[in-house]
Amino acid sequence: MKSLIRSAFFRGVSASVLAASLAACTANPTPLDRPGDVPVGFTAPSDKTAPVWPQANWWTSFGADELAPLEETAQKENLDVAVAAARVLQSEANDGIALSALFPSLGANVGVTRAGSNTPGFSTTGGTGRATNRFTAGLTANYQQGFFGTQYLQLQAAREDLRAQRYAAAVTGISVSSQVADAYFTILSLRERIAINKENVAAARRILTITQAKVQSGVSSNLDLAEQQAIVAQQESRLPGLLQQEKQSRYSLAILLGRAPEGYDVRAQNLDGIVSPVVQPGLPSEMLLRNPSVAQAEATLYAAHANVDAARSLYFPSLGLTGSAGYGPVAALSNLFNPATFAWTIGASILQTVFDGGQIHAQNDLAQAQQQELIATYRKTVFTAFQDVEVALDSVKSTNDQLGFIDVETKASAEAFRISELQYREGTIDILTLLQNQQTLFAAQDSLVQTKLARLEANLALYNALGGGWQQTASDADYKNQLDWWPL
Repeated sequence: MKSLIRSAFFRGVSASVLAASLAACTANPTPLDRPGDVPVGFTAPSDKTAPVWPQANWWTSFGADELAPLEETAQKENLDVAVAAARVLQSEANDGIALSALFPSLGANVGVTRAGSNTPGFSTTGGTGRATNRFTAGLTANYQQGFFGTQYLQLQAAREDLRAQRYAAAVTGISVSSQVADAYFTILSLRERIAINKENVAAARRILTITQAKVQSGVSSNLDLAEQQAIVAQQESRLPGLLQQEKQSRYSLAILLGRAPEGYDVRAQNLDGIVSPVVQPGLPSEMLLRNPSVAQAEATLYAAHANVDAARSLYFPSLGLTGSAGYGPVAALSNLFNPATFAWTIGASILQTVFDGGQIHAQNDLAQAQQQELIATYRKTVFTAFQDVEVALDSVKSTNDQLGFIDVETKASAEAFRISELQYREGTIDILTLLQNQQTLFAAQDSLVQTKLARLEANLALYNALGGGWQQTASDADYKNQLDWWPL
């Protein structure tokens, strides 16, 4: 057993010497250190005449008057935003706890004891057995610090955690803004699709009336009548689902605004007048300072690095200082602060772990492994951010192109249906041709509205991927600690 302890002791000493040689050369990791990690530019097509980077109030560019007040309400009352703000406050409190470890603790005490005995001649002072009082008053102080800044490194980790929570709150705010706009546009698109569906039902019923008249006159068969009845039923069957989706979208928007869904409504009825604003990205390297999710991953990584340094510092001794001063004990309270009863002590100690069963080694290994995990997480976050921009740019381009084609298709289908309805009335075409044109028009009209929504959602995805107008430098400079007890 002695040989085991002796062996562990020398291994601990060797590890301490190794840690001492590394303590002076710590540096934050640089995870983007390979060629091509940060590309020179984005490859997806973008409008080079568009503004570079979105503005913080990007939602005003859509031309929807009702949207801006909704966004303002969401930023104040959304419950996810409130949760993120509370987490920032928690991190501030943890930062304060870590900061307090750099200062000595000071305590004061005032005490009184009363003692006595029923035994004659016995007392705490050797006199009679009557009870006596003893009064004391004093101060105690304690201070302990690692020689290589353990507590300071733990404070660094806490402050990086605070920074990460602030960036996480920014991510939540941008995400909520996109969700509010998406829910609002979805409501309007569904209302437009509902209106189109009702118009299509009316058109199908109009054709059904004509077909019924032709059947009664013997011009058309019951097969024509049944086919048109199926078209009417098909269009009518879609309406309940659209109404339900519209209701669910209103509920979702109400929740995003931090209110109960019952009775919530918006005024607008369609996507008319809503524009799809364009924006282009700057350099990918600039986006690292404009995407709060990247900044959050970076702060989390730096917190892990501080934890690595703190774990390494545990190999070294820590210094402890204690002191106390006080008056008493005295029998009378009036004599408590008599200079003759004053006494003080002061002491210092150095604590060095000799054998802990490998706990410090394991803590160091754990901190390093966590740092390696967060290096990989940071790289993935950056690459995913680049991917999101590329995908969003492609989506903006493809939905714009698609919308142009579907618009032409819808107009042509409407004209074809108008002509075929006239021809069917006059009996120059059969109902099969009319049914084909009718189905083509109904599908094109519905697809047009859905593509309008898809184009708006592509813009929202691009604004979100580009950081929603957030900037890391401005966020750091403008940030104010929210807790009023902040000591530094």
